Amino acid sequence: MFQQYTKEFAYNLRLAYPVILGMLGHTFVAFADNIMVGQLGTAELAAVSLGNSFVFIAMSLGIGFSTAITPLVAEADGAGDQMAGKSALKHGLVLCTLLGISLFGIILLCKPIMHHMDQPPEVVELAIPYLELVAFSLIPLIMFQAFKQFSEGLSQTKYPMFATILANVVNITLNYLLIFGSFGFPKLGIVGAALGTLVARIIMVLFIWFLLKRRQKFEIYVTRFNFRKIEKKVIRKIIGLGFPSAMQMFFEVAIFTAAIWLSGVLGKNAQAANQIALNLSSMTFMVGMGLSVAAMVRVGNQKGLQNFSELRRIAKSIFLLTFLLEVVFAALFFIGRHWLPTIYLDVDDITNQMDNTEVIFIAAKLLMVAAFFQISDGVQVVVLGALRGLQDVKIPTLITFIAYWLIGFPVSYYFGLFTDLKSTGIWIGLLLGLTASAVMLYIRFNYLSRKLINN
Repeated sequence: MFQQYTKEFAYNLRLAYPVILGMLGHTFVAFADNIMVGQLGTAELAAVSLGNSFVFIAMSLGIGFSTAITPLVAEADGAGDQMAGKSALKHGLVLCTLLGISLFGIILLCKPIMHHMDQPPEVVELAIPYLELVAFSLIPLIMFQAFKQFSEGLSQTKYPMFATILANVVNITLNYLLIFGSFGFPKLGIVGAALGTLVARIIMVLFIWFLLKRRQKFEIYVTRFNFRKIEKKVIRKIIGLGFPSAMQMFFEVAIFTAAIWLSGVLGKNAQAANQIALNLSSMTFMVGMGLSVAAMVRVGNQKGLQNFSELRRIAKSIFLLTFLLEVVFAALFFIGRHWLPTIYLDVDDITNQMDNTEVIFIAAKLLMVAAFFQISDGVQVVVLGALRGLQDVKIPTLITFIAYWLIGFPVSYYFGLFTDLKSTGIWIGLLLGLTASAVMLYIRFNYLSRKLINN
């Protein structure tokens, strides 16, 4: 019985691994920023965490919205309709660019909120200039997402990976030069980290367009756009899929952002520990995200072919693969919970020794909870990908809202601020929200796929 699922593992991983590496690339930008900034002190690390908390919310809306392009391109590819695929990219690119500009503007308007969030004053002062530059980098990032989702819709997952690898090399090089003022460059601290991120994201969008344009197979899709001819029908379809997808990602990212803010109320060390555990968890989450894209593409293809029993079998094979991989990550987090936080801090720094010791102690407890929610988090995002492949987005949006904001957040808020569990209590709420989401989304997929087969 298992063989009907395990025989798909190799193809699923082949499709997913470039996406995983590309997504890890996005996270590695934050990882590199955190490690380099962590050498400056815990206040600087907490400031990057606070600044990124605003950017992550906006980024979740942009990335979530752009996922609407993938199932439309995958369905067009399954049906052999090139012009429908090109139309999905053109209209998606227009909408993603407008969304990126709008999100940048909204973040600038929200900046003063930082002063009213009970965050440490030195952290807010450091965070504001960092936030301004990283917010601007959202425009090229969300434009890149349009090309990335298009490329993945055609099952060509390598090109976004190449662009992200290049962006990482640029980001890490500029970080080294500008954070610490190496080789005669100005020493800009965390503003240097923000500049590195901005330049890397501009290069990333230009490079993926250059890569796709050079391939004869894709040239017809990515050149000679007629932007004067915009079809309301296609715009409505992308918004109809993209807006609920954006809200799904927003509800999840927003609860993790709330965890950052709640940790800030507990103090800079709790916030720095939260940032370490969050950054490590987000790296393993990218494996789930990569497999989620594989689920979206393969389910979208089978939907185009109208082969619903095969659609269900393929989706279940991806769910099983994700579950097995996440169990491995859970074990690694549990075993390495005391050592992993030390990567982020200068443990030999005598001046900050007490702060660093406390951060490592708190982060180790958070990683124990994170070990358990690896499994829930991976499963829920992959089932969500399969549902997007079916172009079912409205009910899953309601499910994610209930799971994170009616179940997860109240627990995080109460346990974090009103019990002795503090930071650990915040993460127990995250675990409950993710588990509820995984269970309810799987029930939804099971119901829909059975219904399609029976019809």
